[in-house]
Amino acid sequence: MIEVFADVWCPFAHVGIAAAVAARDTAGRRDLAVHVRAWPLELVNEGPLEVSTTAAHVAALRDQVAPGLFVGFDPASFPATSMPALALEAAAHAHDAATGLAVSLALRNALFERGEDIADAGVLGAIASLFGLGDVDLAVHTSVLADYEEGQRRGVKGSPHFFSEDAESFCPTLDITRDPDGHLLLERNARRLDAFLADWLAR
Repeated sequence: MIEVFADVWCPFAHVGIAAAVAARDTAGRRDLAVHVRAWPLELVNEGPLEVSTTAAHVAALRDQVAPGLFVGFDPASFPATSMPALALEAAAHAHDAATGLAVSLALRNALFERGEDIADAGVLGAIASLFGLGDVDLAVHTSVLADYEEGQRRGVKGSPHFFSEDAESFCPTLDITRDPDGHLLLERNARRLDAFLADWLAR
């Protein structure tokens, strides 16, 4: 199993999780589980993500490394919190591995590809219903906080941080630097992701 500590509204995690799942599927190993665990950035940063900063990160990712992603991102619909979405994600993973991953991807697609507010109860309820989860208490964040504490114990550096049985890697899909003026410079690092996934995919 691969574990990914990530936040739903982190655009770097959207790219990284999509790349890992694509590599798994290309290898014909859909049987291998990808467990996305909560790394709530509003707790890490003691406040919600800034819309303008996230929009700038989305633009840089789309322009430099992921032209096929973020097609429907709408800053006007950016959620005020990711905690209810993380609670739904945790409930989905508790249901079973396949549902958990499907909901993890659906939440990120709703936000980044369709411009939906994933703090909205109606949006989250529709996703829960789509995957047969029924009523999920999105105000209960026990599992989210447990993941956060586990991530702290394991030394999570940020979103996304990948763990396998034998290795770990923070944001293995991207090289992230800045130019002298502070502008974000991004480059895909397929070799680092492949190296991280190699043993896992060979099992």
